[in-house]
Amino acid sequence: MTVLYIDADACPVKDECYRVAGRHGVEVVVVANAWLASVPRGPGFRQVTVGDALDAADDWIADHATAADVVVTADVPLAGRCVKAGATVLAPNGRGFTADSIGMDLAVRNLMTDLRAASPTERVGGGPKPFSQKDRSAFLQALHEAIVRLKRA
Repeated sequence: MTVLYIDADACPVKDECYRVAGRHGVEVVVVANAWLASVPRGPGFRQVTVGDALDAADDWIADHATAADVVVTADVPLAGRCVKAGATVLAPNGRGFTADSIGMDLAVRNLMTDLRAASPTERVGGGPKPFSQKDRSAFLQALHEAIVRLKRA
């Protein structure tokens, strides 16, 4: 059975995840460092609070995600671990992390981290672009398609 894991601390599409998962009858596991009052109560929804240790939420998700599951995260290292486990991994903008793309995603992320560390007074990379309605729509479509694909498998 497919489970939708949400790396929830900074996820802008939690409500969209709840709606799509509810429509498809998919269990949702919301993983965060602190309790989130906005998580729906009831069957099919579970919240896991892991504490504030560095990467605790990432470790929990990576330890539980399987090839039958969907993971929603913007965290590239976590995406890499989940892709390696065979999970379908989506960024909040709907972009999928795949076995073919994750190497480059990790390389770019590491390069940008190194550049920011080398020039702490300069703004390197400009940060992520603002989250848009187009991103939200792309995510909804990608999540729906991922769940349908996994349910057929």
